[in-house]
Amino acid sequence: MRTIISSKGFGRWLGLVMAVWLLSSCGYNALQQADEQINASWAQVLNQYKRRADLIPNLVNIVKGYATHEREVLTQVTEARARVGQIQATPELLNDPQAFARFQSAQHDMSSALSRLLVVAENYPQLKADANFRDLQAQLEGTENRIAVARDRYIKAVQEYNVIVRSFPNNLTAMMFGYKTKPSFTVDNEREITNAPQVDFSK
Repeated sequence: MRTIISSKGFGRWLGLVMAVWLLSSCGYNALQQADEQINASWAQVLNQYKRRADLIPNLVNIVKGYATHEREVLTQVTEARARVGQIQATPELLNDPQAFARFQSAQHDMSSALSRLLVVAENYPQLKADANFRDLQAQLEGTENRIAVARDRYIKAVQEYNVIVRSFPNNLTAMMFGYKTKPSFTVDNEREITNAPQVDFSK
């Protein structure tokens, strides 16, 4: 049985094919892929930051056991961790430069406070020799390295995405569908964050 396609139906079908072709040739698919890559890279960044945050309470408790007089440093770490926890790191944060800057600043404060906490251990030989502390130190060092790698991948993903968004004719497609450039880690903070907290207690 033959199927008869009306001229109106054929016109719609042809229009749909043309629309798909135009979107593909104007970078729509590239935008989608780059955007998804950013989301995946960002998820890894958050995963590693969460891993670090999860280690901190145990680290603080161990230091408390040996360095009860370091109350100020312990409080700073606890408060910095609380501030990090108050930031909702949703995907929408990636489209809000100000919210992204607040997230970055909070993580920077966390790194600084953590560095001060670890320096405290230098004054307590028994703390440095504690097996649990040494285990946490090793986990923290590994986590800092993972954070650096995850952050580097995120920066590259954002760079590729922003190039697509700003290049012609992709910029027209991006404008049509509301795609905008996304914020990345700034150069200054990136340099600071790359310097992981000193966790070598073997000296």
